[in-house]
Amino acid sequence: MSDIVHVLSDAVANQIAAGEVIQRPASVVKELMENAVDSGASEIKVIIKDAGKTLIQVVDNGRGMSPADALLCFQRHATSKISTADDLFAIRTRGFRGEAMASIAAVAEIGLKTRPAPDELGSHVRMAGSVLISNERVQAPAGTNVQVSNLFFNIPARRKFLKSDQTEFRHIIHEFNQIALTCEEVSFTLLHNGKEIMQLPRTNVRQRISGIFGKSINNTLLPLETETSLIKISGFIGKAEHARKTSGEQYFFVNKRYIRHGYFHKAVMKAYEQILAPDHLPAYFIFFELDPARIDVNIHPTKTEVKFEDANAIWQILLATVKEAIGRHNLSPTLDFSREGVIDIPVLTSDTAIRMPEIETRPGYNPFANEPAYTRTQAKTYQQDERIKGWEQLFEPSQESSAPHSRYLQLKNRYILSPVKSGLMLIDQRRAHERILYDRMIEALDQKQGISQQSLFPVSIQLNPADYQLCLEMIPDLAELGFDVRDFGNNHIVIHGIPGDAGEEDSVKVIESLIEQYKVLEGDLRSGRSEKLARAAAKASAIPYGREMDDREIQALVDQLFACPEHRHSPSGQTILHIVPVEELDSIFKNQ
Repeated sequence: MSDIVHVLSDAVANQIAAGEVIQRPASVVKELMENAVDSGASEIKVIIKDAGKTLIQVVDNGRGMSPADALLCFQRHATSKISTADDLFAIRTRGFRGEAMASIAAVAEIGLKTRPAPDELGSHVRMAGSVLISNERVQAPAGTNVQVSNLFFNIPARRKFLKSDQTEFRHIIHEFNQIALTCEEVSFTLLHNGKEIMQLPRTNVRQRISGIFGKSINNTLLPLETETSLIKISGFIGKAEHARKTSGEQYFFVNKRYIRHGYFHKAVMKAYEQILAPDHLPAYFIFFELDPARIDVNIHPTKTEVKFEDANAIWQILLATVKEAIGRHNLSPTLDFSREGVIDIPVLTSDTAIRMPEIETRPGYNPFANEPAYTRTQAKTYQQDERIKGWEQLFEPSQESSAPHSRYLQLKNRYILSPVKSGLMLIDQRRAHERILYDRMIEALDQKQGISQQSLFPVSIQLNPADYQLCLEMIPDLAELGFDVRDFGNNHIVIHGIPGDAGEEDSVKVIESLIEQYKVLEGDLRSGRSEKLARAAAKASAIPYGREMDDREIQALVDQLFACPEHRHSPSGQTILHIVPVEELDSIFKNQ
């Protein structure tokens, strides 16, 4: 029997390892940016073409590498970050395993130009599929320039499963942000297809957050900071009233490394209890600094999952720190129990004698003198059981009058009430409008024609880079729904029109809400793209709660709702109408 066990070649082994480390273009950006930061660079430029499918280039002014190191860095587990197993528990660099360059070279064509500042010449190494193509000495600026092209050229199945350029580029932006947030002392530039997406100068943490997520976020941030013998916690949290339904502004960092940590997220959410709207997430950018020996970062290839030796203690410290920051800025109501029940009495500052009030009395006055005499018959009138004839007609639509006000009542500018034969019908006005708009938008997408209400004065709004890319991806489909949105460049869009039947008249709010709603639905694998977009647009455009409607509007809304094939539930499955049976109403008053 022949031997069947054999050692894989380095090329195959590197491809297998690359499957864990390099999952998409954003993974390459992450690894190369981390290497650039670890090199001590003060300026890092990231150049992307076709969302990284054609080109990913990262240029830095760091220390550079010697000719020997430039070649050795493509070997698996070749690293300058650690030497012994003990070093794993004292890691302060981003990378340390020595897998990134080998993994990238296994699945792409890569060119590396690098020169240490003291050297006159640099090195230029080219590889493809783990095979060395060339290695030569060249003129090069100090630092390192890595170009990755034709990603997954030798793994067609992996390349085929890449998403659209807009989606892949949004992942790149996410990785870019994670690293840029931890290195405010480094300037970063991101370009895509020749356009500058972000230019972040050296600054402080707060300004870096504003540079990434837009200037408007600056006024929503609250600082937090505490330091104990175990850990130092610093950063910013968002005000509760600015919380969103989508994630994207929640970041934990430990020793300047981005991590995901569900346990610590629960601590933040608990601090916001009772002041946060349901299903909303506050923004937070929280930095932990502690002894590297108390954490283990070597548990996941992407190094985003970390084990903490004192997780329970850190959880309590984090909870108290966030609560203190919220309370300090009066986001939650406070009660001064030391003054409860105390009445402030003004102090007299004048010597003027106090004049007592005079009360005029009329001893012979009788307030009931002119009232009719009280009789026993009158005392029993409440017991009479005689029904008022024809009372039902007060709650039924009149056949002679066309006025709808006798049929519907708006309650708290939120619900529509109407008596029906079986009882009392209640309609949620926003959900009803959402169902009407959704059905119309699905029809508009099928027919590829939407009616837009053009604005006399188009409005320009600035989005953060990730939302901007998402909006560009949606523009063609939005046009079919009646949204006239155009790209203005530099993370700006211009709103020229919205659907004529949109309940929200503020076009900026409609578009911002639409983007937010679409991000909520994006992970729903049960729905197709058109359905997600129609649901997001309907929810964003529906009549807001709190809007008063006149009788004609209410009548039109109800008529249109019952013209929908599915009028009992909203597109997301929520109840639109509910009927309270007469029997239930009777039971309420039965023993009263």
